[in-house]
Amino acid sequence: MRNLKKALERERSYLVELRRDFHRHPELGLCEFRTAKRIEEELERFRIPHRRVGETGVLGILRGDGLGTGTIVLRADIDALPIQETNPVEYCSQTPGIMHACGHDAHTACLLVAAKLLSERRADFGGEVRLVFQPAEEIGQGARPFVEAGVLDGADRVFGIHTASDLPSGTIGLKPGLNNAAVDHFRIMILGKSAHVSTPQLGADALYIASHTVVALQSLVTRLTSPVEPVIIGVGKLVSGTAYNALAETAELEGTTRSVSQESRERIRELVSRTVSGISDLYGGTTEIQWTDFAPPLINDPQVCLEAAEAVEALLGEGRTVTDRELSLGGDNFAEFQIHTPGAYAYLGTGNAAYPHTLLPNHNGGFDVDEEALILGAGLYAGYTFFKLAKRT
Repeated sequence: MRNLKKALERERSYLVELRRDFHRHPELGLCEFRTAKRIEEELERFRIPHRRVGETGVLGILRGDGLGTGTIVLRADIDALPIQETNPVEYCSQTPGIMHACGHDAHTACLLVAAKLLSERRADFGGEVRLVFQPAEEIGQGARPFVEAGVLDGADRVFGIHTASDLPSGTIGLKPGLNNAAVDHFRIMILGKSAHVSTPQLGADALYIASHTVVALQSLVTRLTSPVEPVIIGVGKLVSGTAYNALAETAELEGTTRSVSQESRERIRELVSRTVSGISDLYGGTTEIQWTDFAPPLINDPQVCLEAAEAVEALLGEGRTVTDRELSLGGDNFAEFQIHTPGAYAYLGTGNAAYPHTLLPNHNGGFDVDEEALILGAGLYAGYTFFKLAKRT
């Protein structure tokens, strides 16, 4: 592992520039065409065979030439967010209204540098490494195509990292069990009947129905779910009406639910659907609800966490692993991979008080990461691979 640390130091400049290149050129989910091409260019340089999964997903296959057996899957997500960057750094986004506000540029760069180091050291491990560069995580897509393509078939482990501004740079969050909530997306279309505001009895006000729906959905959490089990029902978008003096004929709401068990997930979906339908019926409208599964609960395998923690200690020494990080009601469809293969999602500490923007939460226009943490991120991908696939005596 000492040799790995020295190799990582030699890649520092390349790693930072690679991350900054991705940061300057962010792309939204399923539109990551430049990003995918850049990933492929780097894999070509490393002599790693690769292919597309879907239009913008990239899969690299690296086989070791040494002793050791097994197959592990390493995953990085690659998409950005529809957020305007407000951090005036020289590597800020060059695409108006889009930025890497969740660290996916860092994940991608770390996995590529790990791939480079692993390729150069094929003689030091056996087995197979599958490098997954997954698109569209932010919109709950991109993971299932890899599953359907058989990328998890026969794999012994799946491993990924995510930046964490709440953890100090130089630390890793590895919490066994539940880490992130299940995420579902809903879209509610309400059809009423337009009329003049002076004759409301002749119409059905879709905006009024939508307003009652928003309030009622919040009441579900406070009165119909257990106060000791985290649940969120959030409405982030409401569009309705065309004139100030007319009842709105249509309304559209979009929102999300967050839950921490499959039972709670199903119950919340049923409660939301029943509530929306009942309010609409009461006030003379009709409703259609579309649900989209974004991610199941993210549950880390305890054994994989122990293995990854050992890799962290070998790389950095003791005392760098955080095992009690708070549950997040944010979601990540890395969980789709964990359903099929034992895995762990490690949270890479990127917060540094010397750089205030690195302390900002994800999805903030000023978000940034402490680039010193990138060395650890790349090292963790590579170190865990050696831990699992290198023959130890």
